[in-house]
Amino acid sequence: MGDVSVKRRYYVCRHCRAKQTPWDVWAGTTRGHLSPQATRLAVLAGSSWSFDIASARLLEMSGIRISHETIRQVTHAVGAKAQAWLHESESVAEPLRNAEGHVEFYTDGTSVNTRGGWREMRLSVWAKRPAGKPAKPSEWATRSLPKPTARWVSGGISTSDVLGPQWAAMARQAGVTEGSGVSVLADGAKWIWKQVAEHLPRSECVVDVFHVSEHLHACGRVLYGNQTPQARQWAEARLTTLLAEGPLMLLHELDPDRLDTTNETKQCAVANLASYLKSNLDGLWYRDRLQRGVPIGSGMVEGACKTVVGRRLKCNSARWTVPNADRMTALCCLHYSGHWDAYWAQQVA
Repeated sequence: MGDVSVKRRYYVCRHCRAKQTPWDVWAGTTRGHLSPQATRLAVLAGSSWSFDIASARLLEMSGIRISHETIRQVTHAVGAKAQAWLHESESVAEPLRNAEGHVEFYTDGTSVNTRGGWREMRLSVWAKRPAGKPAKPSEWATRSLPKPTARWVSGGISTSDVLGPQWAAMARQAGVTEGSGVSVLADGAKWIWKQVAEHLPRSECVVDVFHVSEHLHACGRVLYGNQTPQARQWAEARLTTLLAEGPLMLLHELDPDRLDTTNETKQCAVANLASYLKSNLDGLWYRDRLQRGVPIGSGMVEGACKTVVGRRLKCNSARWTVPNADRMTALCCLHYSGHWDAYWAQQVA
């Protein structure tokens, strides 16, 4: 309906100089001159686009004129509240507890440009998913798994020693103490498995099959040359062995006595690959998981890194303070987890 001008009285106490605008109190616009509904729109725009673009699109879509600086201030302030709500509210884990399916936990990180240099933003993703149809090892890349029935993600720039206890607290909220009945899917980073062993000791660890495939292909390129058919065929054959017969048979195929070369570089590549597999042996039993219809890859958290972090925090020329990066990530986590409406409903209540 266009702009509406409202005249309102502004009072100043002549003794203590305290100021008050009663109409603003009545309208709920005392904080940043935005009503609760306008605040929600501003934060939605500010967590979806850069602040200047958010201001322009708000004006175009709704006729609301809010400066990019106001959007920035309001978004960061609400982000701090959302960050606390994600960690403290008992209702956050309720959709996950009530959903159907097997509990999955993923973790990974992606770099964010801060004023102190590039820092790793680490995400923790909890999900529930019903089991899919049993699959043969040859079907691992083409099978279709059911969609998750619930997701709960949190993120921040923090050390592994801080993350581990957070995982344990989230597991308790989700009703899976010590990771009982949880599949933990991640790459082969040692810090991840160290924290999992300490804080989710009863979980089932699964090394992302695509990371293992990358290691196999890297070794194949050393053995047979970069971008050669022989390198690709060797890596795919080793992956087939892993999926169909397990990691012990793969290690048997990588036995140095079976390697037909005296080249030290090639021998070193095979030895490094074998060492990587041995250090992650407990998480390489893919055949059983394929038969159970459960995931063997960590694609969910890699997608979350792009959706939650990359889409908003990696805008052109964006440089964040660490607190503001964490706050913006919290807002993006609300979107990704489906908690946006629940958060605002609780704020109104």
